[in-house]
Amino acid sequence: MLTAFANSLKVPELRARILFTLLVVIVVRVGAQITTPGVNAHVLHEWFLNQVDNQSTGSVAALFNIFSGGALENCAIFSLGIMPYISASIMLQLMGSIIPQLAKLQKEDGGRQKISQYTRYATLILCIFQGYLFAKSFENPQSNPFLPGIMQTIQRTGENLVTNPGLGFEIITVISLSAGTMFMMWLGDQITERGIGNGISLIITIGIVARLPAALIQAWHTFIPTTGQGAQPVILVVMIAFFFIVVGSIIALTQAQRKITVQYARRMVGRKETRGGTQSLPLKLNYAGVMPIIFGQAILLFPATIINTLFSKGPYAQMAGQLAANLTNGWMHYTLYAILIFFFSYFWVAMMFQPGQIAEELKKNGGYIPGVRPGKPTADFLDYTMSRLTFAGAIFLVIVATLPQLLSRAMNVPYITASFFGGTSLLIIVGVMLDTMRQIETHLIQRHYDGFLRKGKIRGRYDALSPIKQGEPAKQTTAVMLCVGGAVILICGLAYFLNR
Repeated sequence: MLTAFANSLKVPELRARILFTLLVVIVVRVGAQITTPGVNAHVLHEWFLNQVDNQSTGSVAALFNIFSGGALENCAIFSLGIMPYISASIMLQLMGSIIPQLAKLQKEDGGRQKISQYTRYATLILCIFQGYLFAKSFENPQSNPFLPGIMQTIQRTGENLVTNPGLGFEIITVISLSAGTMFMMWLGDQITERGIGNGISLIITIGIVARLPAALIQAWHTFIPTTGQGAQPVILVVMIAFFFIVVGSIIALTQAQRKITVQYARRMVGRKETRGGTQSLPLKLNYAGVMPIIFGQAILLFPATIINTLFSKGPYAQMAGQLAANLTNGWMHYTLYAILIFFFSYFWVAMMFQPGQIAEELKKNGGYIPGVRPGKPTADFLDYTMSRLTFAGAIFLVIVATLPQLLSRAMNVPYITASFFGGTSLLIIVGVMLDTMRQIETHLIQRHYDGFLRKGKIRGRYDALSPIKQGEPAKQTTAVMLCVGGAVILICGLAYFLNR
C-alpha cells in the first residue's frame, strides 16, 4: 500500500489530480471556519461543546454537525453543507421513477445534462428555504428545536447569538449560506472533472473525517480521565480492536455481490458476426447504500423533535415527552428503526432496479441466463434474486445502523465517537474511500504500476527457503494469519503499556 502511494506521485497526471483534490479540500475546510456575518460564533461554539459532543444520544443537531464537518457549530458559510444538493438529487431520482416525462428525458441524448440542470435549480431553492429557516432560528434561539439549552449558554456568556437581528441579517444569512452551498457544489464538480474520486461524495467524507480528532479526544477523556480515577484503558483497547473489525466487516459486505452468469450467442449485426461469450451481471448485496438509514433517521428524529417542541408545555407535555423519548430511545425506537430500514431498502430497490428493462436489454443483445428463458422469466428470476439479496442487505444495514446507538448507551461512549463505529458516517467513508482507491489504482495499472489491491507479495518462511517454491506467493490465509497475529501482539502491548 505504501508503495502504491509512492507510485501515485510518480505519474504526472495522477500527481496533478491528487494535488488539485488536496487543494480543494483545504478550501472546503477553510470555508467551514468562516463565520456567517452577524452571528456570534463564540456562543454557538460553547453550546455545542456542552450539548452535542458530550451527549450520549444522537440528536438532529449532532447528526447535522457531523455531516457539515463542524461547520454548523461555527455557524460558517458552509453550514448547509452539500446536503441540499444530495436532497435535490434524491428527489429528482425518485421523481424520474414516477413521472414518465422525466424517465423519458433521462434516456434521451442530452437528457442527463437537463436533469443535472434541474437538480441545480432545486438545490438553490432548497438553499434559500433552509437558509431562511437558519436565519429565523438564530434570531429566536429559544424556539429553535435544534438548539436545546442555548438560552442557558447565552445567559452564562452574557452575549447574544445574533448581534443585529432583522431583515438585513436574514437577507445576508440566506445569501451567504446559499452561496456557500453552491460554491461547494461547484468545487465538487471540479474534483470530479480535474481531481480524483467523486467530488460531492468526497466533500461529505472530508467533513465526516474532520470530526475524527474530536471523537478521539472525547473517547480519551471518557476512558482515560485526567484525574486518573475511573480509567478504563482495557475498554479503550477493546474499542480500537472492535473498530477495525467493524470496518473490515463493512468493507466485505459493501463489496459483496451476486454474479449472475449471462451467455451471449453468436449473431449477425449487419455484415458483421458478433462473437458469443460468457459475462456476469453483478447484483450488489447492499444495493440501496446508505439511503435507508438516512430516511429512517429523518423520519424518527424530526417528528420526535417537533413533538417535544410543540407540546413542551400544557396538559399533554408529559405524554408528548414520553412519546418523543420512545421515538429516540428504547425498544420502540429500535423496532421502528429496523422496520423503516427494511421498508426503504425494498422501496429504493423497487425504484432504481428495473428487472424488466434489464431482461429486455439482454434479449435485444442476444444474451440469456443459462437455465432461464428470455423475457418475463428472466425478469422474474432477477426480481426474485434481488429480493433475497435485499433482505440480507437490510439485515446488514440494521446491524450497522444500530451499532453507534447501542455502543453509546451500553458503554457511555459520546455519540460523536460512537458514530465512527457504524451508521451513515462509516458507510459513507468506506464507500467513498474504496471508490477513490479504485480510481487511483486504475491510473496506476494503466502506467504498469502495482495498485493497492495486489495480492501474493508476502511469502511464507518455508516457501522462501524451498528451492522449488521460491518466488511463489504465500497463500491468502497465511497473509491473513500474519496480519491477525501482528494485530494481537500490538493490542496486548498497548494494553500492558496503559495498565502500567
